[in-house]
Amino acid sequence: MKIASLVARYLLGFIFLVFGLNGFLHFIPTPPPPPGVAGDFMIALFESHYLVIIFLLQLIPAAFLLINRFVPLALVLLGPVIVNIICFHALMAPAGLPMALFVTVLWGLVAYGVRSAFAGLLQVQASETA
Repeated sequence: MKIASLVARYLLGFIFLVFGLNGFLHFIPTPPPPPGVAGDFMIALFESHYLVIIFLLQLIPAAFLLINRFVPLALVLLGPVIVNIICFHALMAPAGLPMALFVTVLWGLVAYGVRSAFAGLLQVQASETA
């Protein structure tokens, strides 16, 4: 399982590094927006410059994953991004859903590898400290 977590960490880091950098450098050709609500949503994200934040929230954790530093923090930062990607593809553009689910599985494998970092979050009752 340790090797699977390591491979998943590198794959996840590479995927988000490529797409985060592409948001700033535009080396992957951008297709026209899809028709309907998915296109309207993408246009709104682009015109409001909200995507700059999304690309930074992809790029910074990707670097953390690739250099094996602050991995739990990287997972916490990528979690909401992945949830939004899944929701977008599940509700508006289902063609990209397989890749979104693949990224989710990678995230889960990496999270399993560092599960001890999240042990405090998974307690039923909070322990009181003085």
